[in-house]
Amino acid sequence: MSPSPSAAGRGPIAETAPQSLCAREPHVPADRLVAEMVPPPRFGSARFGTYIPDPNQPSQSEAVRVLEGFAASLDGAPADDGGGVVRRLFGLGRAKPAAPAGPRGVYLDGGYGVGKTHLLASLWHATPADPSLKAFGTFVELTNLVGALGFQQTVKTLSGHRLLCIDEFELDDPGDTVLVSTLLGKLVDAGVALAATSNTLPGKLGEGRFAAADFLREIQGLSAHFRTLRIDGEDYRHRGLPEAPPPFSDEQVRRVAHAVPGAALDDFPALLDHLSRVHPSRYGALTDDLAAVCLTGVTAVPDQSTALRLVVLADRLYDREVPVVASGAPFDELFSAEMLAGGYRKKYFRAISRLTALARDAKPLVEA
Repeated sequence: MSPSPSAAGRGPIAETAPQSLCAREPHVPADRLVAEMVPPPRFGSARFGTYIPDPNQPSQSEAVRVLEGFAASLDGAPADDGGGVVRRLFGLGRAKPAAPAGPRGVYLDGGYGVGKTHLLASLWHATPADPSLKAFGTFVELTNLVGALGFQQTVKTLSGHRLLCIDEFELDDPGDTVLVSTLLGKLVDAGVALAATSNTLPGKLGEGRFAAADFLREIQGLSAHFRTLRIDGEDYRHRGLPEAPPPFSDEQVRRVAHAVPGAALDDFPALLDHLSRVHPSRYGALTDDLAAVCLTGVTAVPDQSTALRLVVLADRLYDREVPVVASGAPFDELFSAEMLAGGYRKKYFRAISRLTALARDAKPLVEA
């Protein structure tokens, strides 16, 4: 928890002016996108030993066992020649490992909050290879990398890696289906091992979002790269914990924004509007160095495009462990019943779960 104004010696609350997300327009160079393909801060210390399987869900313990074996099987990665990110960025100076037969990846399928990202980050840490030869990012970050570097350069950049971990694997449109299918096929041919998490089985990707049947060959091609591990269980973020605090008043939110150094204060509808002008690949940079996000006037999102942008922001805030203090509607009213019944429902439920956890993290800030 950030110190109170008196503890920090800052005097009256009004002397600490909050920041505004709406005033931020970050630029993210391509080399930063590559360098930041590591587990986010929330999962920087994640290990198989710190994952606590639910004793009532044997699939969780089984997933740990399989992933530990998978990590051990990736021993023998070629040593880094010291060229660093720039050298790999331009595809120079790498030995090409041989691609083994059969599925070259594992796919963690399960509901939100069963610890899939924890396990994926644990796999990244456990894989015996130099960190520069392992990449970790969300599906959105991977497609954004292709947009920043171009397809061929992305293949060159990643094909020298030992492992590529893809969190929150979802196919939202036909273009992504063809793009990712082709990219992963080339990486597997180059000997890169794959690991992914999702709320949707590989063969079901795209259902409810577009005419998946028209792209069945690409989807089946993706599925062939993975061995699927089903992980059952309930959302650990709410298992045995008290309910999330109800929304606070506008005055409480503003007080926290002025009291906590490094906090941002924004009106929720204005923030949604600002997100429409910032590419999702920059949402991580948008949240750099924030101690808390304070939002007034939270209300239901007006449309699906806005909702999907909010999902990405919620993911980045959760990854970076940024508490959220909000007034207005509770987070479980962000998405309409129609949205929660549609093809993106698992994304929306994940966002509600993560924002609720961040609201719980913020409660001590208000009490202080």
